[in-house]
Amino acid sequence: AAQVGAGFLGGIVAGLLAGFVVLGVKKLRVPAFVRPVMPILVIPVAGSVVVGFLMYRVVGGPIQQLMASLTAWLRAMSTGSSVVLALVLGAMIAFDMGGPVNKVAFFFGAAMIKEGNVAVMGACAAAICVPPLGLGLATLLGRKLWTDEERDAGWAGLAMGMIGITEGAIPFAASDPVRVIPTIMAGSAVAAVVATLGGVGDHAPHGGPIVLPVVGHRLAYVVAIVAGSL
Repeated sequence: AAQVGAGFLGGIVAGLLAGFVVLGVKKLRVPAFVRPVMPILVIPVAGSVVVGFLMYRVVGGPIQQLMASLTAWLRAMSTGSSVVLALVLGAMIAFDMGGPVNKVAFFFGAAMIKEGNVAVMGACAAAICVPPLGLGLATLLGRKLWTDEERDAGWAGLAMGMIGITEGAIPFAASDPVRVIPTIMAGSAVAAVVATLGGVGDHAPHGGPIVLPVVGHRLAYVVAIVAGSL
């Protein structure tokens, strides 16, 4: 995936392809004398050849073009309204909580640091921690609305949010995606916009309260995270 420029999304596709291909090869009926070497030779070699061919010749190119298009779209938007860009980046960060859409926004922010624009990463950094912090806060404020397992997940989400790990929201999104995902997208978008309006700049390719020492306009950064989480 890296060699064809398909990035994080390409890696996910390659992994899924590998799983499906191996499952298919395992279901083939083969002579008895071949069965002992199936798991140690035939399946690995056949799986690698098929997945490699598909990535290099079939799906790798389109995925690379999709990732490039998303990045180009964000770059074009960065020359316009910073508030609109922050809204989009914040929503992307929360949409799949560490997945490919999240990574496009995150790596765009990280790339902007190298170009001397730390404001984009400032918006992303505020948005990154909002989903787990907001859901963790919800389990504390409305304890009767949640099961014991969800309350435990809330404590874990608070801890993960403090160190900028968006994936802390995944247990909640997995159990109720229709209500959770739009809510956390809105929260992260709010955080990103407040950070942008407050002139926040993040010099580290990461987010959450843990990067506070390397953030410019720290009070605005904290306000952005609190606003988004609420």
